[in-house]
Amino acid sequence: MNVTVVFIFAGVAISFASLIFALSSISSKPKRRMQSRIETIRLRAAGQIVVRGDENARTVKKQISSRFPLFERLAKRFLPNQQMLEARLARTGREISIGGYVMVCATTALVVILIAMVILAQPIALALLLGVIAGVGLPHLFIGRMATRRLKQFTEQFPDSIDLIVRGLKSGLPVTESIASVGQEMADPVGMEFRDISDRIKFGQPLDEALWDTARRLDTAEFKFFVISISVQRETGGNLSEALSNLSDILRRRRQMGLKIKAMSSEAKASAIILGSLPFIMFGIIFALNPEYEMALFTDPRGQMMLGTGLGIMTLGVLVMNKMIKFEI
Repeated sequence: MNVTVVFIFAGVAISFASLIFALSSISSKPKRRMQSRIETIRLRAAGQIVVRGDENARTVKKQISSRFPLFERLAKRFLPNQQMLEARLARTGREISIGGYVMVCATTALVVILIAMVILAQPIALALLLGVIAGVGLPHLFIGRMATRRLKQFTEQFPDSIDLIVRGLKSGLPVTESIASVGQEMADPVGMEFRDISDRIKFGQPLDEALWDTARRLDTAEFKFFVISISVQRETGGNLSEALSNLSDILRRRRQMGLKIKAMSSEAKASAIILGSLPFIMFGIIFALNPEYEMALFTDPRGQMMLGTGLGIMTLGVLVMNKMIKFEI
């Protein structure tokens, strides 16, 4: 059998397996969440949940084996900033381990290397470079997009959850019970985060530490405002329900200002999308009419340099425009 056919078959098989794994991971999320809670209760009853802490905080950790032990060991040995990566993966709201993330990165890099070497006939050095860039960049962008979308949903629902806490406080419930009611009444992702806070408190972690742990993981200004309001009230006293009510109003005004900025910049964004898509549209039209004319960009070194330079300049322009239309409120 031809070696080229073997490489193509291996790349397609690995890509198909990765796709099946991703789909099964997404579809089984509720079931895995329920199994995780059952496993937590079982381990707690067996005395296998340990509380580890430093001088200021205690964190409840579950001793559950990883689904990818080989990649977990490799990541723990060679990967820097593992805590930062764990926090980034946790922001997606899905049970993505570091081992699974490293496996997806390695699979993506391998597939891109095979495509560059076998289909595009690129040198091995360039294929390795493209594989490393794609293996590191594409999963990073995908995880970032998932986290951004989830945090956006969290920010939209968060003022309603604060109002629910305010109503609970006015009815005479303590703060912890009000937080637990938010976890029970609100939909995910707000409900999921507040259920996690409530579980930490039930396991014995102080309220302030549980809130700050969640604030560091979410890394959103809105939730940090909420934690600061509760922390200041617990230290100095005062009407917590009134402070949280004012905070809810402020967060809604911040959201209205963000929507106004989005509306004002929508025309410029539409123009940038249209102008940015024109080169690709013309490339597709010319390729459909005369493929040999366009293939020189991929086969000739000068064409490859022109293509890479053009894509790099367009990417830089997109990043600059994206930076210009983002404002800190």
